[in-house]
Amino acid sequence: MSTGGATVKDVSPHDFVKAFAAFLKKSGKLNVPDYVELSKTNISKELAPYDQDWYYIRAAAVARRIYLQGGQGVGRIRRKYGASKRRGSRPCHYSPGLGGVTRAVLRSLEGMKIIQKVADANGRYITSTGQRDLDRIAAQVAQKKS
Repeated sequence: MSTGGATVKDVSPHDFVKAFAAFLKKSGKLNVPDYVELSKTNISKELAPYDQDWYYIRAAAVARRIYLQGGQGVGRIRRKYGASKRRGSRPCHYSPGLGGVTRAVLRSLEGMKIIQKVADANGRYITSTGQRDLDRIAAQVAQKKS
C-alpha cells in the first residue's frame, strides 16, 4: 500500500487522534483557555479529566470529525460528547457535553485555520490547509504502522 496517499479515513481513529493531538501540542499554535485545568467536559461528570492533554485530544477528535463529515456545529458536537447523567434512585437522563468547551475548541481550530465557517452554509467545514495537515499526519501514522 502506498502511504503517500493515506488519508484520515485509512488509519485507525485512535492512533490518528493521538498523533494529531501531539502535533497540536508541539506546534503551540492552539489557543488553550485558562480554565481548562478546572473545567469538566459534561454536566454529568463529577470531576475534570485526569489527562492534562485532554483539550488537545478533544480538539484532534473534533477536527477529525469535521474532516469526515463537514457542516457540524456546536449542537451536534455537544451531542457526540454527551453522556448519561446518573440521578441517584431516579432514572438516568441523557446530558449533552458542555457548549462552552465545544465552542472554545472550535474557535481554537478556527484560529489555526484548520476549520472555518462558511457564509452560506451551517456549521464548520475543513479548510484546504487543515485537510493537508490532517492527511500529512495520517500518512505518518500509516507509515509508522506498516
